[in-house]
Amino acid sequence: MNGNRTAGRYGSLTIGIHWLTLLLFVAVYGTIELRELFEKGSDPREALKTWHFMLGMLAFVLVWLRLAARLTGRAPAIRPEPPGLQKLSSRLLHLALYVLMIGMPLTGWLVLSAAGKPIPFFGLELPPLVGENMGLARQIKELHEVVGKVGYFLIGLHVAAALYHHAIKRDNTLTRMLPERR
Repeated sequence: MNGNRTAGRYGSLTIGIHWLTLLLFVAVYGTIELRELFEKGSDPREALKTWHFMLGMLAFVLVWLRLAARLTGRAPAIRPEPPGLQKLSSRLLHLALYVLMIGMPLTGWLVLSAAGKPIPFFGLELPPLVGENMGLARQIKELHEVVGKVGYFLIGLHVAAALYHHAIKRDNTLTRMLPERR
């Protein structure tokens, strides 16, 4: 599952999924932020919300591939090895990012389900997860929005940590996830 992983870097499949996930995050966050430029109920705003949901669900599909790749192979070692507290904080941040990648699409799906709205996925319509319940839809939407804001922080922290390791610690944390230069 990990492709051509070597001792010093992840396999091409894992690297590709990682960077595709980043692009999806940019698109998911971008579509929901850009919707604010348009009037409520307008066609462009509704289209952006639809794309937000579909791209979020695509990220949900990819996270399971990521997990499969992660569970079928060991991560390449960080050299020089970081102290125990950095390892622990890295594990906790990665766990939080996985919770984000699974929880956000699920809560979005639940919001649309509880609101009684169609659940589009690239020409398909996904089944609702719960029956129509506007009170529940509002509560889950509130949670979805709060966790979405926390997501900005988690993603930013992940990027900052990678850059810190690369520029200051000068270890191979970042280069393990970069495509191989030829």
